Amino acid sequence: MATTTIRVDDDLKARIAAAAERAGTTAHAFMLGAIARTVAQDEADAAFDRIADERWTKLLATGETVSWDDAKAWIEARSRGERRRRPAPRKRGH
Repeated sequence: MATTTIRVDDDLKARIAAAAERAGTTAHAFMLGAIARTVAQDEADAAFDRIADERWTKLLATGETVSWDDAKAWIEARSRGERRRRPAPRKRGH
């Protein structure tokens, strides 16, 4: 396991200590948890961006998309527990 040193100002150090105490943990464990959550969120954001970029590239290449009205109706039906076919994609502008 590697060691990393960080410098924090006195105010932030006190806030970390107070937050760690409220959480019932050490300041060290609190900071590790905060870093782990931030890294996990960054990784999730990067995956989301990658998927969005792939889908945008596919849309530009094929011109196929689903209208908002069709997508919304499908999502609403699914939220009510209804099993419904996914809306068929169409060429943009049609």
